[in-house]
Amino acid sequence: MDSTTIGIIANPLSGKDVRRLLVAAGTSTLEDKISVVRRIAIGAREVGVDRLLLLPDPHRIGPQALERLDGIVGEAAPIEQAHNETDTECTAAWMADQQCGAVAVLGGDGTSRVVTRAWSDAPLLPISTGTNNAFPIWIEATVAGAVLGLVATGAVPIDEVAEPAKVVRIEIEGETDDLALIDALHTDEDMLGFRGLFDPRHMRTAVLTRAEPAAIGISSIAGLLDPCPPSADRGVHIRFGAGLPDPPLEVRAPTSPGRYVPVPVEGINRLELGERVEITGPGLLSFDGDRRRRLAPGQQAWLRVERDGPRVLDPSRVMAHAAASGHYLVS
Repeated sequence: MDSTTIGIIANPLSGKDVRRLLVAAGTSTLEDKISVVRRIAIGAREVGVDRLLLLPDPHRIGPQALERLDGIVGEAAPIEQAHNETDTECTAAWMADQQCGAVAVLGGDGTSRVVTRAWSDAPLLPISTGTNNAFPIWIEATVAGAVLGLVATGAVPIDEVAEPAKVVRIEIEGETDDLALIDALHTDEDMLGFRGLFDPRHMRTAVLTRAEPAAIGISSIAGLLDPCPPSADRGVHIRFGAGLPDPPLEVRAPTSPGRYVPVPVEGINRLELGERVEITGPGLLSFDGDRRRRLAPGQQAWLRVERDGPRVLDPSRVMAHAAASGHYLVS
């Protein structure tokens, strides 16, 4: 890795999802993102980073953030912009080719998912600015920059402060494989790409890498029944009970910010790593909250949880290591 380089992928559309108009979720403005990128750069510069790789975007988030900031140079990915998630995917692949030491992703679960598709073992710090965030974390941006820089420069060994994340691997009959970081959900909907809220009446089954009772969305539904933390070497399979006259379980869960709904459940069980769940179409497959793939009638898909995703940095462990080594002492 280049010991003086980090990357930042700041999704200009995260925090502006149409779903936010339907629920009590906050927003993330361009000014917010510019401020976050600038503080990351300052924190990283403090520990020796002098080159910052950036996602190009029409709002120029990166260049605005770095204005009049000495000691660190920004470089946007040399890609032909499509102004969709392809830009993120191409930028992540370029950062990997550039041997970027660590990368921050400003966005929700979906943004981190796209980065992972292009750079499967990225040294990653996902920072929350999306709608239903289960994968990114909340962290002050100045500290986030320090975390990235300490790992990128080798001051803190990545093997001591990061673990590979679990992912849901998806095989689809006759099509290319896919993945999800938190959940892969099968519904009987037919509107591919629709950004509206999920209705429990249309949910059929889901496979999750984590089920957290303190989360929002599909993860919270499963988490309120059988919690599964990111550290557990297993996954969760939940079968929804829509249409059953008397479902065995019903849980009232926060499926979106500010929104609780009753969700009927037929059953829930634990999955060993690598254990496959078979799904048969028709319907849609949604990954981390986004409706992505259509299954034709009779078409099959197989879902399994593996621990072979990006290496997610643990900020507390990184900073504790830096403190123990006296990295910030002035002498």
